[in-house]
Amino acid sequence: MSDIQDAIKKIREDSKERKFTQSVEIAINLKGLDLKKQENKFKEDIVLPNGRGNPSKVAVIGEELVSKSKGIADVFITGDDLSKIEKDKNKSKNLVDDVDFFIAEPAFMARIGKSLGRVMGPRNKMPQPLPPQADPKPLIEKFKKTTRVALKDSPVIHCLVGGEKMDDNEIEANIVYAINAITLKLANKQHNIRSIYLKMTMGPAVRIR
Repeated sequence: MSDIQDAIKKIREDSKERKFTQSVEIAINLKGLDLKKQENKFKEDIVLPNGRGNPSKVAVIGEELVSKSKGIADVFITGDDLSKIEKDKNKSKNLVDDVDFFIAEPAFMARIGKSLGRVMGPRNKMPQPLPPQADPKPLIEKFKKTTRVALKDSPVIHCLVGGEKMDDNEIEANIVYAINAITLKLANKQHNIRSIYLKMTMGPAVRIR
């Protein structure tokens, strides 16, 4: 049994039963990186091979794309809906906080940037443009399995790698994949990693490296 498998079993044992399905997350503590230099910072979308356990929430903004996304996406925003959201700061903030990924028709992008960019931008949630004639299903399915990570001003990267209802082997494969993807983005690769911890949403952390 691998160290990761041992850690997965440990966080399961140490976690109390909750009224919601907890996520499984890793925290990668870094060293030897000057984060005052922009070239050492990054944002990365990682498509987990076994999904997130709790799929991402995806919103579609537009007209034709909204019609095509029924039954696939989670939130649907037409032009009229967007007008109402733009007038209500609390509604716009709650929407952006609640949704993981946005897809929008190109004709809406400038409008969204002007009205919601100040909310979406800092949260790294500006929409992915998609032409209205395109099939939105492949992109939506990709986002459902995607976890988004960022290295900004603090030398720690937090990354969702699954859900507690997933099989241990699936979680382990996701962890290995995510660590490899993040390592490739670091200037000195594995030499920039000080330690890696694994935890449930509400549980204690266990070191895996």
